[in-house]
Amino acid sequence: MSVCPACGVAVVPGYVRCPKCHAPLPRAQHKLGVGGTALEPTGRRFPLLAVIGAAVIGAAIIIYLGVRGGKEPARAAPAPTPTTEPAPAATAPPPTAPEPAQPTAARGPDPQTLANDLERRLRRQRLWSTVDVVGGRVDVRSGSCSDPAMRTALDGAVAGFKAAGLTKLRCLEQSGRVVTDREL
Repeated sequence: MSVCPACGVAVVPGYVRCPKCHAPLPRAQHKLGVGGTALEPTGRRFPLLAVIGAAVIGAAIIIYLGVRGGKEPARAAPAPTPTTEPAPAATAPPPTAPEPAQPTAARGPDPQTLANDLERRLRRQRLWSTVDVVGGRVDVRSGSCSDPAMRTALDGAVAGFKAAGLTKLRCLEQSGRVVTDREL
């Protein structure tokens, strides 16, 4: 133990300033004891690791942007070769009777688009789910299958899935247990 020359308080070796009066202590006290947390920093080191890390990240970004796959630039169309033959005179095509309209099968909405729309609606309601179309059925995986808001959302989507030609709607927990299994 040493004594502060300004106020006379006993000071543990290693302090740079007196804990009571904050007067600087003589330098000889620093060499006597083992240093503590009160020693002044001896200098700053250059942050070499941070500079190397920034350089590696910058190089990775440049390489990624330089080699990422993209569409090839469009090639210029070859110039047409001149022909020496004269072009035939333009003649009007013979009149044709309009063909009768063939009945087309009415196609329903795309099931995958409906599934994506349902997934977005559930996400907006914070009913985190994944909606997949598997064959002729729709699988909704969620931890909220028994939630009344989930039932309401699924009821609203039934008509669209039925129009798309799907036959079954299931709501499964994340573990795979079927909570709701409904025919469309």
